[in-house]
Amino acid sequence: MKTDQSLTRALLLILLFCGLLMTAGCEGTDTRDQVDDTVKTAAGQKDLERYREMKEQIGDIQAQETERYRQLDTDTDAKKE
Repeated sequence: MKTDQSLTRALLLILLFCGLLMTAGCEGTDTRDQVDDTVKTAAGQKDLERYREMKEQIGDIQAQETERYRQLDTDTDAKKE
């Protein structure tokens, strides 16, 4: 009888310990997101991502301006004829 009780207690302790490990290791918590965000900021990854976005935006703006100049040139050529 004592063996059954101690076995049951040991099993419950093991299950409790495993449950704690499983919940403590969750990746989807808000705290984990904040830590990841802080690490990215400290490592400069966020600045690098912003730089890449700005570079893409500048490329898009330059492409739009080039297209506008081409349209102006064709409009001016059409008016000369």
